[in-house]
Amino acid sequence: MTSPNDRQPPFPHDTAPFTMPAETAERISAYGTQGGGPESTATPVLEARDISKYFGRVIALEHVSLSVRPGEVNCLLGDNGAGKSTLIKTLSGVHPPDSGSLLMDGQSVVLGSPRDALDRGIATVYQDLAVLPLMSISRNFFVGSEPTTGFGPFKQFDVARAGKIATDQMLEIGIQVRDPGQLVGTLSGGERQTLAIARAEYFGARVLILDEPTSALGVKEAAIVLRHVIRARAKGLGVIFITHNVQHALPVGDRFTILSHGRLAGEFVRGQVGQDELLRLMGGGEELAELAAELDKLMHADARTIEEVAVSAEAVPTSPDAPVTEVEAGELPPPGP
Repeated sequence: MTSPNDRQPPFPHDTAPFTMPAETAERISAYGTQGGGPESTATPVLEARDISKYFGRVIALEHVSLSVRPGEVNCLLGDNGAGKSTLIKTLSGVHPPDSGSLLMDGQSVVLGSPRDALDRGIATVYQDLAVLPLMSISRNFFVGSEPTTGFGPFKQFDVARAGKIATDQMLEIGIQVRDPGQLVGTLSGGERQTLAIARAEYFGARVLILDEPTSALGVKEAAIVLRHVIRARAKGLGVIFITHNVQHALPVGDRFTILSHGRLAGEFVRGQVGQDELLRLMGGGEELAELAAELDKLMHADARTIEEVAVSAEAVPTSPDAPVTEVEAGELPPPGP
């Protein structure tokens, strides 16, 4: 039987390697080496080597490599549709890679399921599925691993023990819980994310994968999460911090991995690259500059001109030769021919 790593891609795009635009290649050569990353003597606790993933004709990932070491924060950056969600689902055992390999502590591993990944110490905190809002703090903290009291058919959830542990763990990261029976839905967004992170640490996570933890948070709530990312790093955890917000990534990241259209656009260590350059590599810098220039013109235009510009923008056809990249979360890729 052919293993997943031996299978060929479902169509021959893999025979035509991705060619990076000359302008992007020049930026990468000025700041670091593409895909090579910074040198370190520590063995990565989790590493993805040359990972590719296809959904029929949809190119979700192609020849992507990423690693994280103990006590390091690797910020995975990319615009919407860049492949970030597919990559973290591959790292957390949701999707098996079509080619490439996963390693932990230098040893090749096959993750059969999210539970398998969790048992190996890979904890993923998803943006929308981190906690259950209609359950209490203590219930959320131990969901699936509840402490019990009693024996045999008389076993029941140990409310007192679960409440004390949850309260102590939340206090350790700077959040005072007055009542562990409080519904999680009454907490702020930052406190919910921090609860999920504290839960992962308590159950022995070695790698913490955070999926857009600050995307729907205000400034103060985002600060709570970012502070805890630094605490997790100080405890020796390897943290993969997924975001498209460069301003949140730069203060906490030791390493920056950029995805663009499912391919690796560059990898840099802290200090090698700035905010503007990261935005350009993510594919948003030029678009933002063009948008700013267009909006500036519209600010001084009459109503008729504004209407003509809006109509022409809506009528721009999609090129049939445009590359097919990752679908939005929750959508199924189109069937093959």
